[in-house]
Amino acid sequence: MTEAKLAVNFFVALFALIDPIGNVPLFAAATLGAAPAGRRMVALYIGLFMTAFLIFFYFTGVGLLAFFGISMQAFRIAGGIILFILGLDMVRDDFTTMFADAAESAENQSPRAYARKRFERLIVPFAMPLLIGPGAISTVIIYAAEAKSLGLTGAGIGVAVIAACSAVVVAAFWAAPLISKVLGRIGMSIVVRVLGLILCALAVQFVLVGVGDATRGLIKSEAKAPYAESHK
Repeated sequence: MTEAKLAVNFFVALFALIDPIGNVPLFAAATLGAAPAGRRMVALYIGLFMTAFLIFFYFTGVGLLAFFGISMQAFRIAGGIILFILGLDMVRDDFTTMFADAAESAENQSPRAYARKRFERLIVPFAMPLLIGPGAISTVIIYAAEAKSLGLTGAGIGVAVIAACSAVVVAAFWAAPLISKVLGRIGMSIVVRVLGLILCALAVQFVLVGVGDATRGLIKSEAKAPYAESHK
């Protein structure tokens, strides 16, 4: 694989899995009522966390999971369960109230203090596994193996692609106020509930794929990849 092909394929795959544009409404709901400076700092913290976390997996591969005896299937199932809980909170409209204290206390906090507090609440399940899920981690590991033949150049390309994807996430989240202004509180509540339903279904799909990969014949192939035939 050439350097250009590695960079393009890796970026497209990672961008699609992280889906920064699709997660903008969720970030807007999680930081509703926050000051612009605080919201931007939260997005920056999330981007830095993503960069460091994915680069770590890019160089360690499956070694860390192997050290703890955790399979990728088990990681996928656990991520699906966490996402399902998040989806239920969104469907019940508990997602916005979960972060309601941010809007109430933001006026009395500096942007840095607010960002630190929100970031602690958003690491799980927003940053991981919603943004950085088993799919993104496995993709990083796969392309790290592809880049080994390119030596230091491949390593540099991988780090650059991860940093670029994180930068796109930060830029998309900085645009969250525009989404909030267009939708308003009622529109944001509706969008969050609909996305919560989709997220619950996605979480169930994670579990199905994880169980299917860990067993033989328990989950039908069409349940694991229901639209695979239509893309052939």
